[in-house]
Amino acid sequence: MSLFSRRGAPQSADQLIPSRPVQRAGKVSVTPDTALRNSAVWACLRLRANLISTMPVDLYRRVGGIQVEVPKPPVLISPGGDEVDMVQWLFSTQWDLDRSGNSFGIITARDGLGFPARIELVPVADVTVRVRKGQLEKYLIAGEKYDPTVIWHEKQYTMSGLHVGLSPVAFAAWAIGEYLSIQEFALDWFANGAVPSAHLKNTEKIIDREAAEETKRRFKAATTNQDLFVTGKDWDYKMIQADAAGSDWIEAKRFGIGDIARFFDCPGDLIDAAVSGSSVTYANMTQRNLQFLIMSLGPAIIRRENALSRLTSRPRFVKLNSDALLRMDPMARAQMLAGQITSRQLAPSEAREIQNRAPFTESQLAEFDRLFGKGTSPTPQPATPVPATPGATP
Repeated sequence: MSLFSRRGAPQSADQLIPSRPVQRAGKVSVTPDTALRNSAVWACLRLRANLISTMPVDLYRRVGGIQVEVPKPPVLISPGGDEVDMVQWLFSTQWDLDRSGNSFGIITARDGLGFPARIELVPVADVTVRVRKGQLEKYLIAGEKYDPTVIWHEKQYTMSGLHVGLSPVAFAAWAIGEYLSIQEFALDWFANGAVPSAHLKNTEKIIDREAAEETKRRFKAATTNQDLFVTGKDWDYKMIQADAAGSDWIEAKRFGIGDIARFFDCPGDLIDAAVSGSSVTYANMTQRNLQFLIMSLGPAIIRRENALSRLTSRPRFVKLNSDALLRMDPMARAQMLAGQITSRQLAPSEAREIQNRAPFTESQLAEFDRLFGKGTSPTPQPATPVPATPGATP
């Protein structure tokens, strides 16, 4: 903080809280581990990793301009072997990407075409990236050297000239550090005895130091063991409350959660953080999820698809099916399918397949004919006449 400040300048969150009467522990150092003490950081990481890891992984190739699904290789089913399936592998890697900007794994097996067949993930904290003269030289994992050709390295939030991704926590270190400092201050203020917890006052007479010390000793001896403390009418016991400091701390904590949600590209209302001036109802939940998918998760999903596509031969490519995030209520889903069938965008058999139902049997079609008439079809709408152009020859 600067030694000189302007009068009336906006105060930061920690300036709103009164100074502590004891020596402070100092500035809190923010790392990917200490940041998880903040529930907002944990909630953002959990939400993003949960959603992306549970999206089905599909493999396609284009045939005649049409996107055709093809069988997936084992690395896109169980990339970590029998012990680690794709959902768990995606969760772990997405957590590392959002937490530190990088995800690392050791390629322990390859298929017949030379593509990775098994990738053993390693903790990000154990990895050191060695760069010499602007070129990636090697990786050090727990002190052991590895050639870049045997390392799976996925990056997020990259910058020009850097061989590693950047972490949102690094960018947000100052804001999260302020939040954790406020949190530590509040714990000391309310729980750790940074200020006196109570005030024992004599209302009848002025007492000297010796009498005060003796009364204090007797009072502590009684209350420490939850015993009774007997006095006459001359002593008042008052708990010291820091109402103003408490409300300022809560307000500062609320703003800290909003900052963290923005750093991790995760809307505050989706992690149950208080958002003033807005509300999300059941009626617009689908639109809210669509906005979250497009504005927040969309870029991360595209990066993951491009990275996973490197595990297969070209021209195959990986797509993460995000339709699960946009699930509609039964009424809206039925209306959508009916509209697509009526407009000839979807066949009834395709709609039944979406609903996990078998195609119509002959007996079912005969029943429809008895109820609605055989060969019925939607009544064609008359064409709208085009007005004649003045002066044109009929």
